[in-house]
Amino acid sequence: MFVMNENKIIMKTSLVLLILFLSFSAISQDKLPNISIKDLKNRNVNLVSDFSEKGKTYVFSFWATWCMPCLRELEAIKEHYDEWSEELNMELVAISIDDSRTEKRIRPLVNGRNWPYTILHDKNQKLKRALSIVNIPYTVVVKNNKIEYIFNGYSQGEEEELYQSLKKL
Repeated sequence: MFVMNENKIIMKTSLVLLILFLSFSAISQDKLPNISIKDLKNRNVNLVSDFSEKGKTYVFSFWATWCMPCLRELEAIKEHYDEWSEELNMELVAISIDDSRTEKRIRPLVNGRNWPYTILHDKNQKLKRALSIVNIPYTVVVKNNKIEYIFNGYSQGEEEELYQSLKKL
């Protein structure tokens, strides 16, 4: 009986340590990795060179067609996007992590929602792995090639927190 409880404690402790390690490794990264992924026209886009306008803020939002909180977040930001992009000199880049089973849903969903964002597809999830992203929605705010903020998850109204963070930059 004691051995079983001790094994449970060791497993729970190991899980907590793993989660902490993954969280700190994502936070400790201060720059976007120099990785190219595809846009919806199957063209290569390099995150570092294509999104490096000095003084401009880039919001990279990781999402998937099957992730309802992701879709809610992107829709909530869409309501404010024109004014935010003008006022704050920002651009949102929505990066889908859909795999080969769900990638065919990306284009119809994007077309149906009429998003004003740049849409990219991290099909092999190499960018997701490079940033140690565990779950989505996951939002990375970058200015002058430096990661300034990371937001993980979404609840209604959190777009206001994003806006306030963007204003500070």
